[in-house]
Amino acid sequence: MYFIDLKDGATVPAKLKLYFGLRNMGIAPAGSDRENSGHHHLLIDTHLPALDKPIPNDFNHLHFGAGQTEAEITLKPGEHTLQLLMGDKDHIPHSPPVMSQRIHVRVEGSEGAGLTGGPSKSAPGAEVYFTDPIKEGAVLPPKFTIYFGLKGMGLAPAGTDRENSGHHHLLIDTDLPPLDQPIPNDFNHLHFGAGQSEAEITLKHGPHTLQLLFGDKDHIPHTPPVMSPLVHVRVVDPSLRKPSPADARVYFVGLADGAYLPPKATIRFGLSNMGVAPAGVERLNTGHHHLLIDTKLPSLDDPIPNDFNHLHFGGGQTEATIELKPGRHTLQLLLGDENHIPHNPPVMSKPITVIVTRTGRRE
Repeated sequence: MYFIDLKDGATVPAKLKLYFGLRNMGIAPAGSDRENSGHHHLLIDTHLPALDKPIPNDFNHLHFGAGQTEAEITLKPGEHTLQLLMGDKDHIPHSPPVMSQRIHVRVEGSEGAGLTGGPSKSAPGAEVYFTDPIKEGAVLPPKFTIYFGLKGMGLAPAGTDRENSGHHHLLIDTDLPPLDQPIPNDFNHLHFGAGQSEAEITLKHGPHTLQLLFGDKDHIPHTPPVMSPLVHVRVVDPSLRKPSPADARVYFVGLADGAYLPPKATIRFGLSNMGVAPAGVERLNTGHHHLLIDTKLPSLDDPIPNDFNHLHFGGGQTEATIELKPGRHTLQLLLGDENHIPHNPPVMSKPITVIVTRTGRRE
């Protein structure tokens, strides 16, 4: 396993296209049980995880469970490490593990005037930071108040020439601008030139990035620049979830917890106090079935994933023939609306355990 055309010690742009090479094995999506195959994981600025457990899924461990062989990533200026690690159908490294060399790269712009800042000096040890509720991985409503923390310097309105002072700028869904020029003023770069230390903002449903950057009287970052870490948040808009009747229920027909099944079995879905409608069809009090196999509930505010652990029946099907390996498995039904998003409240069955045997009976 290796990076194609990327060497240890390379200098790279902030937006970097990576190509994954693999020799003597095949690629198969997550959930696909094929011999001598797996899928790629990219480790960024982190050491190897435990090699006998599923590879974490976060901003330092990127999963390519659809079988991708390339990716475009964005890195901050400075030094970074990259490493590829192959995972099996369950995201667990093989034995022995298949992984690339851990390489070091440097993002262009980590030195020089672009990151030095402007003529105004910052105080030693100065910091700007977010206070609650903003933190890495936070889930936020569409409208929320954000508070800006500052240590070691003072607040002063734009245009006010005071030593060791400046004002806040909030960067939303954007990379750092040039640090020796005035910070742009647009929807991705919010200025608080009156000296504000908090603001109410509104963001659309979905993932976002937030970062604070301090600017001097001319909106130019100081030298060295005073900025917070970039944080990733997710905004959840409950209004995007369709309402469901309080007494709606989805269930397995003729399949109880602890049941025995053959490797190939037909599963039937029941639904009461709601109707079935195919994906893409918007009708009140309707939805379509999704079968979760050996997985926890996904996020209830986003479309249900579509993979080997989350089977979609967007044609309005009320039964399905599935194949499972011998052993214990968990099954759960979850209704989704026309956009595959669970209702509010969610309509789902309790998870059940089934035991798959060669004959479909206790052995």
